[in-house]
Amino acid sequence: MRLHTGLASLGAALLLPLASAQSSGGNSSTNSSSGIGPDENGFYWIYGDGLTAAFIPYGASIAKLLINDKYGVQRDIIAGFDNATAYELDKAHPHLGAVPGRYANRIQNSTFEIDGETFHILPNENPTPEAPNGADTLHGGPDGWDYRNFTVVSHSNDSITFSIVDPDGDQGFPGEVISYITYTLHDMTWDFKMVALATTKKTPIMLSSHTYWNLDGFANNETNTALNHTFYLPYSGQRVGVDNILIPTGDIVANKEGSVNDFWSAPKQIGASLGDPEADGNCGFNCTGYDTCWIINRSQEGPYDWRAESGFVARLHSEWSGIQVDVYSDQEAFQMYSCNGQNATMPLKTSQGLFDNADFPRTIPQHGCLVMEVEDWIDAINHPEWQREKKQIFGPGGDPYVLQASYVFSINSTTTTS
Repeated sequence: MRLHTGLASLGAALLLPLASAQSSGGNSSTNSSSGIGPDENGFYWIYGDGLTAAFIPYGASIAKLLINDKYGVQRDIIAGFDNATAYELDKAHPHLGAVPGRYANRIQNSTFEIDGETFHILPNENPTPEAPNGADTLHGGPDGWDYRNFTVVSHSNDSITFSIVDPDGDQGFPGEVISYITYTLHDMTWDFKMVALATTKKTPIMLSSHTYWNLDGFANNETNTALNHTFYLPYSGQRVGVDNILIPTGDIVANKEGSVNDFWSAPKQIGASLGDPEADGNCGFNCTGYDTCWIINRSQEGPYDWRAESGFVARLHSEWSGIQVDVYSDQEAFQMYSCNGQNATMPLKTSQGLFDNADFPRTIPQHGCLVMEVEDWIDAINHPEWQREKKQIFGPGGDPYVLQASYVFSINSTTTTS
C-alpha cells in the first residue's frame, strides 16, 4: 500500500474517511470496521427507516434494496444476484448496481484530448472489422471500476463507504485517481456521495450509479415488464442527440411536447409512446425504447438548492405496488435505459418475482426493468463546444469531482393514465 500523505489535510473538507483506507482496491477487498462485516453471502447491510440495503465491494455495487409496498409486502426493487460471488462470475456483466468509472457512459472512438494531447483508451463496445475490440469505450473500458473490488473503509448500521485507487495509465487514462463512494440510509431515503481526486495529472472523471429498477419487485401478476411504471422529468425539455450506436453527435435536441422523449410536460408511463413510429431507433439501431441522456435545465428558474423539497429531477412510480422514488441530485443530466437488451436470461433473486407461475418465468425480459443514472452530459470531453470542461476534467491541486444524490421513497397510490 502507498500512503497518500498529501491528501490527509483534505479529509475534513471532503467529509472522507481518508485515514481509514486500507488498500488500493485492485482485486481484493478488506473491511476496516469493527464488529460489522459481510454476511454469509458477502453482503454488507445498512438500515434506515423503511429501507434496508445490501452492498458488495465489487464495483461498490448495491445488491438489494428492500421496501414495503402499499399492501405491506416487502419488495426487493433492484436487479442483482443472491450472493456476491455471482457478480464476478457473470459473463454478461451488465454493470449491476455498480459505479462505472473512471468515466461513465460512452467515449467516441475511445479517444479524447486534454491541453492538446490526444489520449487513446481501451475500447470495449461495438466491434467492427476495422476495430475488432470496439469502436468506442463504455463505462471506463474492459476493466472499468465496476469490474474491480473496492475497499470497505467504513461500515456502520446506516452507512458504508468504499474506496478505490485507479492507477495512472489504467485503461489508457492519464493520472492516478482516488475515489470514495458513500451510501447512507435514513428517513425512507437512499443518499449517495461520490468524490474523486485526480492526484497526478489532468484526467476526465464522470461517475454514476448503474442500478436496475423494478418498483414491483418483479412480482407484478399483471405484467413482467416495467413499462407500466410512470416516469417524470420536470426539467428535461432537451436531450443529447446521438447516432445509431448512441454516440453523441454534438446536437442538443428538443423534446417536443407529446413526443416519444417528452417526460417533462407531464408524467407518462414508460411504455406509453413505444408504439409511435418515432420510437423505432430511439435507443440506437433497430432498437425501440430508451437509452437517453436528458439535460436537466433547473437554472432557468434562477439559483436553486438541489436538495430543496419538490426539486426532484426525476420521479418513478408504480401504481401496482404504490412505490415511488423521487431523485434529487446536483448533476445536470439524467440517463434512463429501459432494459432494451434484457432477453430473459438474467435470473431473478430469491427475494423477487412470482413462483410456480408459467406465465411469469423467473427471469428478466426485455423492458423488465430500467436504469436511472444521475450524471453530467455524456461524452462532453469530446464536445468542447458544450463548455463542460470544469465539470469533467480534473487535475492535481484543483477541486475534486463530486456527485451527490438522494433517492426519496414514498408510498403513493395515485393513478397515472398511459
